Amino acid sequence: MDLSRLASVLEASLDPNQNKQAETVISQEEKKPGFSDDVGTYKLPAGEVSAIKRELIGLMISVPANIQYQLGDAIGVIADSDFWERWDTLVDDLVSRLTPDNPRINNGVLQVAHSIFKRWRPLYRSDELFTEINHVLGKFGGPYLALLENTDRLIDQNQANQAILSQLFSSLNLLMKLLYDLSVQDLPPIFEDSLQSLTSLLHKYLTYDNPLLRTEDENEAGPLEFVKSGVFEVLGLYVHKYEDVFDQFVGQFIESSWNLLTTVGPETKYDILISKSLHFLTLVTRTPGHARSFNSDNTVNQVVDRVIIPNLTLRDSDVELFEDEPIEFIRRDLEGSDSDTRRRAATDFLQQLLAQFQKTVTEVVIRYVNHYLSEFSNSPSVNWKSKDTALYLFSSVAAKGAVTASQGVKSVNEFLNVVEFFQSHIAGDLVSDSRVEPILKVDAIKYLYIFRSQISRDQWREAFPLLVKHLGSSDYVVYTYAAVAVERVLALTNDQHQPIVSREDVSGLSSQLLQHLFSLIERNLEPAKIQENEFLMRCIMRVLIVIREGVAPVTDTVLAHFIKITQITSHNPSNPRFTYYHFEALGAFIRFASPSQASKLENGLYPLFSNILQNDVQEFSPYVFQLLSALLESNPSRSLPDYYISLIQPILAPELWVSKGNIPALVRLLSSILQRGSSEILRADLLKSILDIFQQLVSTKANEIYGFELLESIVANIPREIIGDYFGLILQALLTRLQNSKTDAFALRFVRFYYFIAAKDDKGLGADFFITLIDQFQSGLFVQLYLNIILPETERLVRMLDRKTAVIALTKTITHSHAFTERYKKGWAYSCEALLKLLKNPPIPTTTDETIADQDVDDMSFGVGFTQLQTIKRPPRDDWSDVSNVKTWVAEQMQTANARGDVNIVNYANERLSPEIRQLFSAYTGL
Repeated sequence: MDLSRLASVLEASLDPNQNKQAETVISQEEKKPGFSDDVGTYKLPAGEVSAIKRELIGLMISVPANIQYQLGDAIGVIADSDFWERWDTLVDDLVSRLTPDNPRINNGVLQVAHSIFKRWRPLYRSDELFTEINHVLGKFGGPYLALLENTDRLIDQNQANQAILSQLFSSLNLLMKLLYDLSVQDLPPIFEDSLQSLTSLLHKYLTYDNPLLRTEDENEAGPLEFVKSGVFEVLGLYVHKYEDVFDQFVGQFIESSWNLLTTVGPETKYDILISKSLHFLTLVTRTPGHARSFNSDNTVNQVVDRVIIPNLTLRDSDVELFEDEPIEFIRRDLEGSDSDTRRRAATDFLQQLLAQFQKTVTEVVIRYVNHYLSEFSNSPSVNWKSKDTALYLFSSVAAKGAVTASQGVKSVNEFLNVVEFFQSHIAGDLVSDSRVEPILKVDAIKYLYIFRSQISRDQWREAFPLLVKHLGSSDYVVYTYAAVAVERVLALTNDQHQPIVSREDVSGLSSQLLQHLFSLIERNLEPAKIQENEFLMRCIMRVLIVIREGVAPVTDTVLAHFIKITQITSHNPSNPRFTYYHFEALGAFIRFASPSQASKLENGLYPLFSNILQNDVQEFSPYVFQLLSALLESNPSRSLPDYYISLIQPILAPELWVSKGNIPALVRLLSSILQRGSSEILRADLLKSILDIFQQLVSTKANEIYGFELLESIVANIPREIIGDYFGLILQALLTRLQNSKTDAFALRFVRFYYFIAAKDDKGLGADFFITLIDQFQSGLFVQLYLNIILPETERLVRMLDRKTAVIALTKTITHSHAFTERYKKGWAYSCEALLKLLKNPPIPTTTDETIADQDVDDMSFGVGFTQLQTIKRPPRDDWSDVSNVKTWVAEQMQTANARGDVNIVNYANERLSPEIRQLFSAYTGL
């Protein structure tokens, strides 16, 4: 598709009358090859690549702003691949298109620049990164400052022209973003030299006002708010990273921030601006010199009264959100997801002041807490918002440090007693069945959620049923918050990693609990509504993890609910978080129910999974492949079911292996099938097809690890007399990578594979087998590989199972390999030294860890790559589980070999080892 056509399709996607057809076209385009692979090789013809680069900037300038944002993502993808060394003309092209008086064209150029330079924000410092930044600054820095100055001049000249002024403020907004981009890694010298004028301009627009730029809509931020928010972001960066040169300018911005915070109204359109302003002050007060100006009872009192409380107090818009868009209220309010809300920003500022002046801030805030509690007591039905303010204030100063995902608040203010406050002012709202405002119910539940680590096990025995009780609330936010709190409490452990709420505490009510949670999800069976509330599904997942095999009595009911929900959501997956927790929960169900009720789960889930795969529900497929593997692995003693036999051919289809998200799951499924049904694969003559997939995977850095996993599964499960015919092709693929594009990771995996082969001499493999094959490519090649790659990389083996495999392989090499005992005498000695190094820190037996790790969905990129289901994560495979103490095993093997008579380990050691190594060898082997 040419670029002008793409722009038209993107624009049509924003039109309700055309969006369905446009989205279909976009979906078809997304299935085509991307721009380049993981090693930078273009997937498009060279002519198309050049045309895209040549035309994209001009197209970006010509399309409307809403299309520019979408094209900006495309430019970012190309920049990831080619900028700057393979697209070194880009910055010159951008600079050449900047104009002195056309903000529409300038905005297109600036949007392109921001799309590329914002990539620097999350990156770690490196020489390559700074080379790229210096390349940009050398060409773009001067024109950027000139454009900033010129835009400021044009704004002054067009104070009464609303249309032009709006375009110029769009330019200024982008210029603020670029100032952040260009400064995020280090302060550019060209900006440091102009810091006086830059700060003057920043201060000018922080205090700027023009009625023509104000918006009448109370909910929609306008140009003024966007620019001022951008200014605060830059100020925060400079205060945080460049205090030594910027500190002299900070005072004027503190004063302006204070004026802004005390004059801006409560309207929603100011929320981001207020939060950015408070974030700036939070950063400022981390500096002792600036924090000292707040160190008095009177000043703290003013801050709490005029800044904190106005931004903590519930507004009518908050209550409307609670009632009309409850799921959005929850997502904004929960810790970690409300970073741009007034409440979160005000809390952060207050807690920073608390960290500096704990006693003063605590005393001031508690006076306000008592005031609002008293106000509530005078008229609870009228002044219920006062109690909400009091609880939020108390929580803000009671918590020290961040609220952690696993344990909530881990440290509290020593001047306050959080349990006593709960018992005195909050518990009644959870116990009472009389009229209590739903928001106060939520406040009470959230208090338990935040301070869950501060409540003892005995106290939780009383409090936990209160949480469960509120799952029965008719209010959406109340029962959802109850689910959030129940899930986190069930995941809570003490310092000895023992659960605070035990399995026994939950088992008695688990059936009703699961049934009720499923009924809440299924209240509205429209696809979008049933998957709206991921918090409920996460709670189901946690209950299943806690009760484990206790799910058996309700298997039929739980299975029916999972099938129903999966069928409905598969028609239009719209909430990736819900999808993730849904399949984690289903994974837990399979893990704990399948071993005892395999046929029931298979009969219920196979048709469901088949339908998903046949309909190409791409959001579900990687999860389904993992669940199919778990079902198969849960009953290792059975023969391969017919369903999996019918799956073998379809899962080898090349188009399935294009998706990054599918590959790890498909490798696991194929490996599980190989373990149970290698004879079926050979009967269908599919081994060559599987080896083709291995070659495809191992040829790229992104998938090499999965290529090796598949290869080891093939070697472990296909008879030596059959796989031996293909080893030449296998090793050729590996040697080609080693020669042409070796990476540290690939070299390490190659060494692991060598030891895997060398340790399996009982399967007709072993070191001599490997040596013979390698030297067929080039005489003496194995010696080069052994000395230059295998032995050096052995010291980098970290995983215990890898080290164990190496110990076993080296021991068998020393005791069984004719090549090493007869031809490679120095190699035999080097192998002894490598073995002794491993035995200094011997691999210990791996233990089965029943803990299921938590995934932070905020850190997950759904739809981009593979998402591992933790509930059915495959444990590392130990092919030598019978070897528990490697030191003892090594000594036994050495002594047995020495006694055989065909090798004389003692003589070899005396002849080939240095005295120091010989002594150490004797200590480990008893020879």
